[in-house]
Amino acid sequence: MEKTDTVVHGPGLMGGISGLAKNLFGLIVSRVELAALELSEVRNHAIELLAIFAGAILAVWFALAYGTATIVALAWDAMGWKILLVLFLVFLVITAVLVMRGMAMLKQGKLAFPETMNELRNDRDALL
Repeated sequence: MEKTDTVVHGPGLMGGISGLAKNLFGLIVSRVELAALELSEVRNHAIELLAIFAGAILAVWFALAYGTATIVALAWDAMGWKILLVLFLVFLVITAVLVMRGMAMLKQGKLAFPETMNELRNDRDALL
């Protein structure tokens, strides 16, 4: 029996392409998982923001209703106009507070995907 030596070659072009595709798929899957995780957090913040703005809209409608009622009461020269004016100002303050809170949420970036965007920027920089 004659013993032959076999030479082990590298994975070759197809092996390299296969490895690259496998790594790229893993990268895409990890980014999708990160985006899904952040999306659940953003969804909660979006629901909270929607509730705040719904309250602000409701308060604006009350402010308009009481403001109109105040004008009517003043035109009638009645004594009850003072309480209507107080209620108008109360709802106006509530509206201002809710709108400021909603704007603060937007400025804090609670509806963004900071980690996903950071990872995508890193991927872009690494590939380019």
